[in-house]
Amino acid sequence: MRTLDSNLEEKRAAGEAAADLVRDGMVIGLGTGSTVAWTIRRIGEMVDWDEDEGIDILGVPTSYQAQELAISCGVPLTTLEQHPVLDLAIDGADQIDRNLVAIKGGGGAHAREKVVSYSARWFVIVADASKRAEVLDRPVPLEVLPIAASLVERLVKKMGGVPKIRQAKMKDGPVITDNGNLVVDVDFGIIEDPRGLASELSALPGVLEHGIFDNVDQLVLGPGKVIDRR
Repeated sequence: MRTLDSNLEEKRAAGEAAADLVRDGMVIGLGTGSTVAWTIRRIGEMVDWDEDEGIDILGVPTSYQAQELAISCGVPLTTLEQHPVLDLAIDGADQIDRNLVAIKGGGGAHAREKVVSYSARWFVIVADASKRAEVLDRPVPLEVLPIAASLVERLVKKMGGVPKIRQAKMKDGPVITDNGNLVVDVDFGIIEDPRGLASELSALPGVLEHGIFDNVDQLVLGPGKVIDRR
């Protein structure tokens, strides 16, 4: 039986193991979430060594949360405008299937996360074992223009989905993304064809981005536990 402490240790082990992929001189996409937070902390330690041993890297954060953590850990930051091609992007996932297709967006940052991941030469998901699944079945987050919320809800219902506008926990009203949009979580049940569903969602008017990521190159679960895309 997995306990809270064991789950935390798995997250830490996976996150720190992913930092081993970082090399001196790299420009890295820094993802959002509790597991990749350990990666960012570890990278900060790697940067903070003395002048002879510390690495020289730059990070591109995917969210305000990732930006603040990186700054607090001493990781130097840059932007995609300054460095449009990244060497590596490391991020977390809400769920990832046997083919390394992931669902992301639990933190509402999936639009920026996708831009950063596609800007990288190598995209790595870091996760604990609880995030693995044979087939995806978690709700898919959509970042939606506020004016299009009702339209998107109607359209995804026609696709067999059950939409729900994500509500904030610490304030009244809906979650607002860093881009000023709404998040609509859509439950499609078991997703047999995630790539096909991704194409359908991308075509919906008013959907800025969805949380299906089919560009994962590698999954890191911990030290020595690495799975490459088939």
